[in-house]
Amino acid sequence: MCTQVKLPDTRGATLKTTLERFCVVVLLSIAFAYIEAAVVVYLREIFHPDGFMFPLREFPLSENWNILLTEVGREAATLVVILTGSWLAGRSFQQRFAYFMVIFAIWDIFYYVWLKVLINWPGSIMDWDILFLIPMTWASPVLAPILVSIILLLFAIIILYRCSCGMPLKVTQIDWFGFSLAALAVIASFCIAGLHIRRPDFQSHFYWWLYALGGTVALAVFFKCLLKSKYSAG
Repeated sequence: MCTQVKLPDTRGATLKTTLERFCVVVLLSIAFAYIEAAVVVYLREIFHPDGFMFPLREFPLSENWNILLTEVGREAATLVVILTGSWLAGRSFQQRFAYFMVIFAIWDIFYYVWLKVLINWPGSIMDWDILFLIPMTWASPVLAPILVSIILLLFAIIILYRCSCGMPLKVTQIDWFGFSLAALAVIASFCIAGLHIRRPDFQSHFYWWLYALGGTVALAVFFKCLLKSKYSAG
């Protein structure tokens, strides 16, 4: 008489581990977003006591050069923290890339959530903000980076689920090239707008068509990778 040996449910255990890591990463990102928002609250109190609004007034670099360099350094350190957190959370390149997207997306979304809680800003998702300073000023309506973060979070969840099931996404060099072009288009839309933040017509210099083009290409390439991975697995 043969007795059946019940094999351990490795897939279920892997999914459980991924979910636990995902929750820890989300908690880290929310806390990190609070730190970022708190710094911005202090900066706005110092440099914009009458309110933060566009078009921005001229910033006297000769008097505040050290503060500007400190802010650029802080932003660089932020990227290092996100990269470090994603490297520690993941076990493969694809997992680490997915966790990078998770941390970045949750951090970015909750940055605005915390600002709303702390200083009741933004008043609208169409309010403008300075997004980044490396290598130049990035600017756009708040809606734009939030949409990017939602897309990144969607990509990350799908990738992590597939990795947990032993079915990582199949991405070719051409696919990476497509993702790179998409990212460049979105970043270009932010940087172009950043060049005009002191002009009365600043709003007209955020090119939604360029931003949408980048997002559409990213979505198209990602779903192409999904379909390719599905048929390869089948």
